[in-house]
Amino acid sequence: QVQLVESGGGLVQAGASLRLSCLASRLTFSYYAMGWFRQAPGQEREFVVAVTRNGGTTYYADSVQGRFTISRDNAKNTVYLQMNSLKPEDTAVYYCAAKRGSSYYLLESDYNYWGQGTQVIVSS
Repeated sequence: QVQLVESGGGLVQAGASLRLSCLASRLTFSYYAMGWFRQAPGQEREFVVAVTRNGGTTYYADSVQGRFTISRDNAKNTVYLQMNSLKPEDTAVYYCAAKRGSSYYLLESDYNYWGQGTQVIVSS
């Protein structure tokens, strides 16, 4: 089965940076658009950013625009989320997701495959 495995989360202070990684296996990675979502305690999962299958187009949520950057390395079957200037409100479990298609996708229901998440905690 398709597997997505996130890594790179941790506990940091406000203003710090983290880079999350998502390694995909058992799929033709270059056929799949990728996205990152997050879920804070007691809240619903929300969209963070998405990228097309070739990396040519990205779309960011307003809350992270200018601070976060998505990238992908199709030769390594990996998508990254570089997070800078972290804020306490960024605290959440971060999930990567994959959907076969040529566009970028913004809805949870668009995606076919999900990782199990990695925890990010930002202290003040």
